[in-house]
Amino acid sequence: MNNVLWIIAVLLAVAFLVSGVLKLIRTPEQLAASGLGWATDFSPGMVKLIGALEVLAAIGLVLPALLDIAPVLVPLAALGLVLIMIGAAIVHGRRKEYPMIAGNAVLLILAAIVVWGRFGPYAF
Repeated sequence: MNNVLWIIAVLLAVAFLVSGVLKLIRTPEQLAASGLGWATDFSPGMVKLIGALEVLAAIGLVLPALLDIAPVLVPLAALGLVLIMIGAAIVHGRRKEYPMIAGNAVLLILAAIVVWGRFGPYAF
């Protein structure tokens, strides 16, 4: 199960690193043009904040355990992603973008598995 948790954490880290970097380097209008219409509902600063949180969570999913420095940050980073995905699902629900909620749910479940495993029976 430890290997499964590592695989999930790395996959989540890659997904959120890419997503976060895109939010940091693109304007809300550019994000909206690429299919992220919700970005125009938020200020550019808020979009950048979301991107920064995603990048930090991606780093927190892997580096603390890899370097054996404060590995408790791994489940905390995953918990942060759970909260981000809850917020994302709410935003998509309000915008009636129901297919997007499915993607949020998958990422939320994967992050929740990491939270459960790393806080629980497979802690470092």
